[in-house]
Amino acid sequence: MDTFVLANADVVLADRVIARGWVAVSDGRIIEVGEGSPPERGIDLSGSLLVPGLVELHTDHLEAHFLPRPKVTWDALAAVVAYDAQLAACGITTVLDSLRVWREESLGGDADGHAELLADAIGKARDADMLRAHHFLHLRCEVPTGTVVEDAAVLLPRPDVRLLSLMDHSPGQRQFRDEDKLRTYYRGKAGGMSDAELDRLFAHRKAQSERYAIVNRERLVKLAQSHGVTLASHDDTTAEHVAEAMRDGVAVAEFPTTVEAAAALHKAGVKVMMGAPNVVRGGSHSGNVAALDLAASGVLDILSSDYVPASLLMAALQLPEALPGIDLAAALRTVTKTPAEAVGLTDRGEIAPGKRADLVRVDVRLGVPVVRTVWRDGRRVL
Repeated sequence: MDTFVLANADVVLADRVIARGWVAVSDGRIIEVGEGSPPERGIDLSGSLLVPGLVELHTDHLEAHFLPRPKVTWDALAAVVAYDAQLAACGITTVLDSLRVWREESLGGDADGHAELLADAIGKARDADMLRAHHFLHLRCEVPTGTVVEDAAVLLPRPDVRLLSLMDHSPGQRQFRDEDKLRTYYRGKAGGMSDAELDRLFAHRKAQSERYAIVNRERLVKLAQSHGVTLASHDDTTAEHVAEAMRDGVAVAEFPTTVEAAAALHKAGVKVMMGAPNVVRGGSHSGNVAALDLAASGVLDILSSDYVPASLLMAALQLPEALPGIDLAAALRTVTKTPAEAVGLTDRGEIAPGKRADLVRVDVRLGVPVVRTVWRDGRRVL
């Protein structure tokens, strides 16, 4: 349908909720929003929530579809289509697919992120009208690796690249200042590496960091700026990290690990992003700062599903319950309007006249959100 009305829903706007309101859509855009009965008969949503389509800036879940088992790669196009369907079922209508832009042979396995292959598969699926959500690219660049600048340079000219994150997971740095945490991480990820293997890996990583980290970061910042791509910092921990982010002109701070870093970044106008699984679980799986603590302090701007797509809507709906000072409209902004604006997508992220008709009908059953229907550009995709 090119023109239709959604009626009898609790409509979540950017600043308030309309109880039993309606939304009129025409040619893929929202044309009117109202309270009470619509001027013409509409589709009865029976009191469900009607929220803007969710906007996801950082999910690396595509890898779970492309690499379902160690050393097993799936057909890239089929992986993209399956992953996209999962996103839509979680209410996500705009996504920045996070692609790993680095290679490291020392891990003893397939450490290539296959970024170019997956980017091409996403493009092919988009061109063939195989996707439900609107897909852009987020380049996750591990700064202290040998080929990261060259690999990023290949991808940055693509028009669908919207974000580049500057990451450093070296032993002793940022999230892994405590090297024991990194040992625990790799024992789980790499199938139980021995201490001797981890010692060799850590020595290699530290040598790589000393050789590449500073120069690669400078080159990646210049590359992103030359292509007009938004920059994100990653795992900011100290005052020095905050100063570095300010110097580089980052717009988004992904997963700061301390209250102090998050507060300083937020004060400086950088949008602070935390993981939705952190909210749902009640804390960080790696022992860093809890997202709810940042929200309570007023310095949480954006939520990301990270590794669990279903967590995005779940966390947003849980925020008002966990923190009475945050209402439903404010909670939904962390997964809609704010992330959209952070990467320049000002045509979406809220239910308002003139915006894209990216809409999600949601019911909550037994404390779990159930996505009933999804429209993208006014087209029903779920």
